[in-house]
Amino acid sequence: MITTLHIKNIGIIDEMSIDLNEGFNVLTGETGAGKTLIIDSLGIIAGGRFSKEMIRKGENYSYVELCFYAPENEQAMDGNIIVSREIYANGRNLCKINDRMVTVSALKEFMKTMLDIHGQHDNQFLLDPTTHIRYLDNFVGSEMKARKQEYQALYQEWKSIKTELKQNYGDEKEKERRLDLLEYQLKEIQEAELTVGEEEKLETARRKIENNEKIQNALGIAHEQIEMQGIDAISTSIHALEKICGVEEEIETILNNLKSMYYDLQEMGRDIGSLKEQNEEAGENKQEIEDRLDLIYSLKRKYGNTIPEILEYGKKVEAEIEKITNMDGYIKTLKEKKQKLEVQMEAISKNMHDLRENKAKELSTSIDKELSELEMQNSKFQVRIEYNTQKEFGPDGLDRVEFFISTNIGEEAKPLHKIASGGEMSRMMLAIKTILANADEIPTLVFDEIDTGISGKAARAVAEKMKRIAKTHQVICVTHLAVIAAKSDYHYYINKEVVCHHTKSKVKLLKESEVIEEIARLASGENTPIALEHAKQLRAS
Repeated sequence: MITTLHIKNIGIIDEMSIDLNEGFNVLTGETGAGKTLIIDSLGIIAGGRFSKEMIRKGENYSYVELCFYAPENEQAMDGNIIVSREIYANGRNLCKINDRMVTVSALKEFMKTMLDIHGQHDNQFLLDPTTHIRYLDNFVGSEMKARKQEYQALYQEWKSIKTELKQNYGDEKEKERRLDLLEYQLKEIQEAELTVGEEEKLETARRKIENNEKIQNALGIAHEQIEMQGIDAISTSIHALEKICGVEEEIETILNNLKSMYYDLQEMGRDIGSLKEQNEEAGENKQEIEDRLDLIYSLKRKYGNTIPEILEYGKKVEAEIEKITNMDGYIKTLKEKKQKLEVQMEAISKNMHDLRENKAKELSTSIDKELSELEMQNSKFQVRIEYNTQKEFGPDGLDRVEFFISTNIGEEAKPLHKIASGGEMSRMMLAIKTILANADEIPTLVFDEIDTGISGKAARAVAEKMKRIAKTHQVICVTHLAVIAAKSDYHYYINKEVVCHHTKSKVKLLKESEVIEEIARLASGENTPIALEHAKQLRAS
C-alpha cells in the first residue's frame, strides 16, 4: 500500500505530503482546490504522460514521490519501496525505484503491479470495443501474457515481411527502372573513390590556399631578412671577431655562439624556403581541390550528410541491386518464411482463443455478480469472442472481443456503447476494476470521481462496494457524494489558500467531528443542525 505521497511544483501545489493509510481513503474539497492534481500526480508517478503546463508557475521542474509498504515484494528494502519521478520543463525525466535510475517504461511496468487508477476518461475507454480484448486478457492472467509476448514477436516479423512483399517493385518495367537508378547511384559513389577524412583534409588545404598570398608574402619577407640581414650581419661579425680571437678568452666564447647562430639561421632559411615552394605548388592545385570538394558536396546532397554515410548508402544500394537481380529467389524465400510464420501464429492464436473462451464465461459471471451488488441486478453481461477463420492476423491474434450487456429483463444484449448510461458505465468500470485488481493482486486502487452520473440507491451501493474492496485493498477515492465519503476510514480535505499573492493547495486529515461537518457540507452545502444530524446518520449506517 501507499504510505506517503509527496508532490512538489504541480499546478497550485507548491509542496504537499499526504500520509495515507490502509482501507478506504477519501479525498474531498472545494472545486479547483487540487483534488484532481493529486490524482494527476499519481498518474505521473505511474508512468503516465506529463504536460509541461502542469509545472507550477515560476518553477522549472515537478517532482512526485511515493513510498509503498510492500514487504512481500522482492524489490522492497526493509519492507518499503520508494518510487520517484522528476520532470523538467525541457522534457528531461529522472525516474527512480529505490534510488536506482530506471526508464519511464520500466517505471510504468513496475507501477502496473502496484497501483491501478480509474480516471474520468476510463469510461470512454471502455466504450471502445478495440480495448475489450485487453480487459479479457488481463483477466486470463500470466499464461496469456506469455503467449501474447511469443505471438507478438512473430507478428512484428510477419508484418515486416508482408510490407516487403508489397514493395516488390511492381511489374517488370518498374523493376528495370529501379535497377537503372540504383546502378547509376552505385557507379557515381564508386567512381568518386571517397575516403574517410578526405573532406576535412581538403577543407584545410583550401583554407591554406585562400590565405596563400598572405602566407607567401610573409614567408618571402622572413626568408629575405634572414638571408640578407641576419646571415650577412652575423657573417660580417664572425669575420671581424676572428681577427682578434686570441686577444681575450671571452671573445672566443662570443665567436662560438655567433657561429652556432649562423648555422641555425641557415637551417631556418632553408626551412622557410622549402615551405614557400610547397605553398607555391599548393596554389597551383586550387582548382583541383575545389572540383573535388564540389563532387563531395554533390554526393552529400544525394546520399548522406558525411562521407561515411555516403559509403554506407552505397553498401545498401549494392545489396538492393543484388536483391532485385535475384528477385524471384528472394520473393520465394520471403513467401516461405511468411507461410512458416503464419503456421506458428495460427497455432498460438488458437491457443490464445482457447484461453479466452475458457475465461470469458467466468469474467461475465463475475461482472454480473459485481453489478448485482451495485444495484444493477437485472443486468446480464456477455463477453463475445469472434475467431477470424480467414486468418486475418491482428496484434492480439485472430480473436475479436466485444462486451455486450442487457440492463433489463427480456432485452436483447447490445454493445456497451449503444446502451449504457453514464451511471451504468461508472458502475461497470468499478465492477471490472474490482475483478481485475483481485486477479492481478494489485494492492492499491485509485478512483477519481467514480460517482459520475449516479445518486440514491446506486450511490449507496457504490459506497458499500468500495468499502468492501477496501477490506482487501487500499482504496483512494476522490468524491463529491456524501454517501461515499461517509464510508471512509480516513478522510482528507483539500483546500486552497492565497499566500503572498500565490494560490497554494493544502491537505488535512480530518478528525471525526470534522468528517461529520464535511459530509454535511457535501450533502446540503451548509452545516445546519439538520445537515449535521443527517451526516451522523450516514456515517453510522
